[in-house]
Amino acid sequence: MTSLNEDRLDAILARFAILEARMADNPDADTYVKLARDYAELSPLAALVRRYRQARTELAGIDELVADPATDPEMRALAEEEHAEAAERLDALAQDVRLALLPKDRADDLSAILEIRAGTGGLEAALFAGDLFRMYQRYADLKGWKLDLMSASEGEAGGYKEIIAAVEGDGVFGRMKFESGVHRVQRVPETEASGRIHTSAATVAVLPEAEEVDIEIRPEDIRVDTTRASSAGGQHANTTESGVRIVHVPTGIIVVSSDRYQHQNRARAMQVLRARLFDLERQKKDAARAAERKGQVGSGDRSERIRTYNFPQGRVTDHRINLTLYKLDQVLTGEALDEVVDALIASHQAELLAAEGAG
Repeated sequence: MTSLNEDRLDAILARFAILEARMADNPDADTYVKLARDYAELSPLAALVRRYRQARTELAGIDELVADPATDPEMRALAEEEHAEAAERLDALAQDVRLALLPKDRADDLSAILEIRAGTGGLEAALFAGDLFRMYQRYADLKGWKLDLMSASEGEAGGYKEIIAAVEGDGVFGRMKFESGVHRVQRVPETEASGRIHTSAATVAVLPEAEEVDIEIRPEDIRVDTTRASSAGGQHANTTESGVRIVHVPTGIIVVSSDRYQHQNRARAMQVLRARLFDLERQKKDAARAAERKGQVGSGDRSERIRTYNFPQGRVTDHRINLTLYKLDQVLTGEALDEVVDALIASHQAELLAAEGAG
């Protein structure tokens, strides 16, 4: 394990001290707001560095006691007992500092747009897309996030051909981003009389929700068409031109939103368009790194099979990190999904740490 760069830690504490001093100088309101934001962002890291250095000082003190021939035998015995615990505490704090120093994905704190589409498998794929949507819906509830359905195209036998939702909350994208990819299900469909196991799939895309300041969409770059509402809307569904179809001409991205209220459809379609354009920009910037990480946790390749849900065996396997849980029901209710998400995040952090060490 690589040692910590003490000069970098000194620079962090020095920067923190400067922020404290500047805030105490009663700057103007705008400057104070910026300083306060930087202070709040740096404060946890500065506190962590201080705890790490305090633990290191404590361990050094114990080592001195043990090494000093004048130390009372009883005191030396106590110090030797404390040594292992102090060393373990120092190692844990050092690892926490390493993780805190890893490059941050600024999108991790954002809300997200969740898109699920039925893939191979016909009617069963649409049913599985519905299962996945309900899994994320329950997971959002458990996290205290708000999930807002934006558009849905229902399958002929239930489930969804496509469903899009906004998931709002702190850190949504950071926890959901590794869900992007192909999810595969193996189970016996209810319509299968012979009891044969079928395999079908659905594709999940999780996009960071962009603010207008993140992505500028010029009016001349989009074409907006209205369509007849296709969602359940009683007699109005056949008579009202309320659906909205937006084409982003430079990229060819098409977004459709069909509800009974045209103004709402346009706002939702623009929200999805911003997210897709933001994601496109991120993919361009990450192209070089993505090539190196291809097939690994952070690739976000939506054509890559990432997870299998096997109903006969009651298991969920994430193929990127070779994790298998025999907790299919708990994963699908969202209760055990954190076990998968935490393992994916830990694996991603390990890759970043390895890259930092190699660099």
